[in-house]
Amino acid sequence: MKKTDWPIRWDLLLRYRLIETIALWEGRLTTNHICHSFGIGRQQASKDINTYLRELAPDNLVYDRHLKGYVPSSDFQPVVTRGHVEEYLDLLARQQNLSSTFEALEVGLPGSQVVDTPNRVVAPETMRAVVAATRTGRQLQASYASLSRPEAIEDVLEPHTLVCTGNNWHLRAWCNSSREFRDFALSRFHSAPTVLRQKARHNSEQDDDWNRSVVMVISPDHRLTEAQQNIIALDYGMENNRLDIETRAALTPYVLSRLGITLDSRHPDPLVQQLELTNPDHLGFGSKRERALKAAAGLR
Repeated sequence: MKKTDWPIRWDLLLRYRLIETIALWEGRLTTNHICHSFGIGRQQASKDINTYLRELAPDNLVYDRHLKGYVPSSDFQPVVTRGHVEEYLDLLARQQNLSSTFEALEVGLPGSQVVDTPNRVVAPETMRAVVAATRTGRQLQASYASLSRPEAIEDVLEPHTLVCTGNNWHLRAWCNSSREFRDFALSRFHSAPTVLRQKARHNSEQDDDWNRSVVMVISPDHRLTEAQQNIIALDYGMENNRLDIETRAALTPYVLSRLGITLDSRHPDPLVQQLELTNPDHLGFGSKRERALKAAAGLR
């Protein structure tokens, strides 16, 4: 890479980052990815790819005539990205982390700092297989380990959606062995899954918890003083110390987890707990045991 190429114009940097991210994590890059993402023509998109290969990373991509797109070479090395899965996941969540580019700008922005926490590690080979199976509606042969079952076991999954839960991503899929829809943490696939030729027989329309909407009623922890509860209510824009959150039933445990709420226990210190769920019996989770299992979704 030529040192004189830096700094790269901001709009080009975003397109180059997309080129690297899509190629690495999906395994196939076409001009359509760039055209649709940035609203530019095919000729400009093709020029961007060629310029990236000529000036930044000549050995990163190889054109595959069978796939009609560029694939990462065996010597692929990230140049304008870090090669971390969260960069691809940010794209899926329609987010773009531009903090690194702001460091070089002198536009009078106020001082700021983004707090980063470690994300779960996901192998590119795993992500490529998961994306391919989810997009094409095919079965996935996978070896998966969990805390309750540390030894990896082969299973056939039928995925329908990728779910972001903060610092982790899950695959929502039908599990053939348990005969139900479950969540699978991408970081816990023991090896790269295999996309099978068989079409999936189960999809999101058959996932009852995915299609069932629930409303969680959140309030300040009742153990706090009235003044403290008022502060918490202001923090979350509550009305009458109440915040209604509508979500899919399957996602309820994750929403509660991000709020620091568990269904079956609470922190002994209300200053730490701060929030509580006031309608647990209306969420459609029957027994305490079932609620505990729901709270552990994706962590099995």
